[in-house]
Amino acid sequence: MSSTTQLDDRLAGFSRQTGKLVSEIGRVLVGQETMVSRLLIGLLAGGHVLLEGVPGLAKTLTVRLLARAIDTGFSRIQFTPDMLPSDVIGTEVFNPRDATYSVKKGPIFSNLILADEINRAPAKVQSALLEAMQERQVTIGDQTYVLDEPFLVLATQNPLEQEGTYPLPEAQVDRFMLKIKVDYPTLDEERKIVDRMAAESNGQAVQEVQHVTGRDELLEARKMIDEVFADDKVRNYIVDLVRATRDPAGANIDGLHGLIEVGASPRASINLMRVARAHALLQGRSYVTPHDVKTLAPDVLRHRVVVSYEAEAEGKTSDDVVATILDSVMVP
Repeated sequence: MSSTTQLDDRLAGFSRQTGKLVSEIGRVLVGQETMVSRLLIGLLAGGHVLLEGVPGLAKTLTVRLLARAIDTGFSRIQFTPDMLPSDVIGTEVFNPRDATYSVKKGPIFSNLILADEINRAPAKVQSALLEAMQERQVTIGDQTYVLDEPFLVLATQNPLEQEGTYPLPEAQVDRFMLKIKVDYPTLDEERKIVDRMAAESNGQAVQEVQHVTGRDELLEARKMIDEVFADDKVRNYIVDLVRATRDPAGANIDGLHGLIEVGASPRASINLMRVARAHALLQGRSYVTPHDVKTLAPDVLRHRVVVSYEAEAEGKTSDDVVATILDSVMVP
């Protein structure tokens, strides 16, 4: 049996499993297909995801449902202004009976981490997350502990309320592979939400979701990412998009002069390649198309492009800049 045939067989099995997962989540969640799709892409590509939206859009519920449907470790951390780093990673505890120290591990030692309202935690707590998110390890005292795979931080934040919040440092924002903007449901979806959720609490809804897949299946699916074919033209398209955020004039893009303070780093190119492959897998394909890249580019780039004061004065956001680049760079 050829390697291509083997990949197609595994892809068919993966598609069936993904369909079951989405269907199980859909038994409770109404709409938000884009958010669910991006969370699955983050799981497959092994990258952290930041969900941004006003309260009440089911961000927390969606992550809890996903964690429930996947039979793996799950931990929820509610971030508050009075938190300490030890509340996240753990600490050393002194045992007076035998005069020794033992390690009490924090909630970060799990597989799927729901970091709820992450921008409410102070700078010290944000810094404690950096090592875990990037290096997949935690240091407590003089001991370093490797975190079990899969390890994924799924964070939520409110973009409107500023009181009692701390802006995420650029170094941490860059650790998120995707930043998803969660929007309001449609009219029909909101009516279905009212009909479905009026008679049951969120806690009951989560309990109704059954395990559909597990840790081993997820790790096996991740191995398929590297087997998805990406043509040189698609690779060049990714590089052209990311480099255009740093030098729009060099890419012959008009209308962006003075609007970009900082462009995306090569990490954005790497992440865009991985999420495009994951998107292709979710679409049932073993190859990447330029459409995969264009679909995921805003989610990969919006939090990595820093606009200038001039852009803010004109009411331009990073989404506007990325949209202009996507419209201007030639698609292969």
